[in-house]
This record gives sequence, structure tokens and C-alpha cells, in this order.
Amino acid sequence: MSVGYGGLPNEEGDVELDASVMHGPTKRAGAVASIRYIKNPSKVAKIVMERTDHLLLVGEGALRFALAHGFKKEDLLTEESRAVWLKWKETMSDKDGWGPGLTAPDGVDPNQSFFYDGPMKREEIIALADRIIAHPPTGTINCIAVNERGDISGTTTTSGLAFKIPGRVGDSPIIGAGLFVDNEVGAAGSTGRGEENIKINGAHTIVEMMRRGMSPTDACLEACKRVSNSYNGNMKKLRTFSINFYALNKSGEYGGGALWGYSVNKKGERKRVQYAVNDGVDNKLHDIAYLYESPDK
Repeated sequence: MSVGYGGLPNEEGDVELDASVMHGPTKRAGAVASIRYIKNPSKVAKIVMERTDHLLLVGEGALRFALAHGFKKEDLLTEESRAVWLKWKETMSDKDGWGPGLTAPDGVDPNQSFFYDGPMKREEIIALADRIIAHPPTGTINCIAVNERGDISGTTTTSGLAFKIPGRVGDSPIIGAGLFVDNEVGAAGSTGRGEENIKINGAHTIVEMMRRGMSPTDACLEACKRVSNSYNGNMKKLRTFSINFYALNKSGEYGGGALWGYSVNKKGERKRVQYAVNDGVDNKLHDIAYLYESPDK
């Protein structure tokens, strides 16, 4: 329920997707933002890069462009993600029109009439919705790669924040923020709170730091420091979000940096933040370098 098909929608119940791609050898890029009804936005971004003189298409224009190129329009909500969204709407306030009204019988469990038409049991979907509403999942994907010739490409794709204001765009489709590729140096991307990354132009910043000789990990940590500096190190505000950066240079050296080294679930359990690397043979998880240990401290 994090991104794409079955992902959590905006506050009006529509799944809106963002994506960008960059191709190092030809120095091209393409992106789409706030696109609805298309399952694979990164593929649309690639067509923007290859078949237009533009870089970023948004909203209805991006959808029409995708349909013109043969992409299929489909409802991206599953019955499960729709149920979670409905539960979120109904629990936002007891003073609006969502949820059982004044005419509902006293003492009746409002969950008994909760609408759901999927395969899960009613109590299971309600429990799932409550967990997700309390701790909405994230699922942005940044993928950057270098081949045997030293050529670099990358993509970043996301549904953005769950229950966001319609039209909200994060960093993922913003070239230089959620993704940046320079074939002479390296590439970088990000996941997490996009608003903070846009303010520091994080991916471009990291590539420039690598150009000046920084390692991928140190460059990612420099971006984290700039995010922290946006709030003058105010830990109360910094604890309300997470952001991670990833980098790869032309030599194949890689690294990652996070604002927080450990995530904390609703039970107070701490989990090490990691990122995945494929060396052409195996996938491996690596502990990410971090600026601060954990938001619970």
C-alpha cells in the first residue's frame, strides 16, 4: 500500500504518481508529476525524455500524453487501499459529514457498517486501516546504476505522501532534487520528505560534492546537514520527518546518508535504516550512514 497500484491516494481518493528519469550518456531527462490512472509513471517519464522537447509534464496533460502513447487508463485503488482511505476520511473529524451520523442508533459499533467489498475479513481490514492511518507507509524508489563503460542512468518514482492535498508534488520528479545524473561524475537521489529536499536541491548538491572529491557517503551526509540547517538544528521539528539520500560515482563507489539511522515503529521498536546494492551478481542490504541516531532520542 505504499506506491503505485494499490498505493494510498490523496485526500480525495485519487492515486497521484510522480517520476523522473535521467540518461547520463545523452544528458537527457524526463519527468511526470501528479499523473493519475497510469500504473507505471517512470515509463511515461522515459517517453517524455525520448519523444518530446519538454522535460516535465503534469496532471491532465501528462495523462493525455500517456494515453496518446498507448498507456492504459486504470483505477489504481484496490479495495484495500480504498477502505483505508475511507476510514481515514471518517476518522478525521466527528463534526463533518463522514461516518455514522446523528441518526445512527446509540451503542452500535460504527465498524459494523463500514463499507468494504474485498477478500479480507471486516475486522482485519479495519485493524489494517487503523495501523496505516497511525503510521502511513512510505515507498519512494530511487534507482541509480553505472554500467561497465562507466555510463550512468537513474530513475525516481513515487506516490508521494498518503492523503496529500491533490496536486502536491514532492522531490521525485524534480530534476536536481529527487534525481540528478552527471555522466562525468555520478548520480544521486532521495526518498523521504520531498519538501526538504527541494529546498536544498539535494541530488544536484550531492553530485557537486562528489565532483569536488567527496565520497558518495560523505556527500549524502552533507545533504543531510543542509536539511538540518533548514531548521537550525531544531530537533523537535526534525523528529517529525525522515529523509534519505543515495549516491553512486562513475567508478562504481556507492553510499547513502540519512537524517535518522534508526526508524521507530508504533511499538517503540527500532530498526536500522538500510539501502540495497546490486553489484551485478547479488543484492545486498547496507546500513546507511546517518546524521542523528533515532527520532526517539
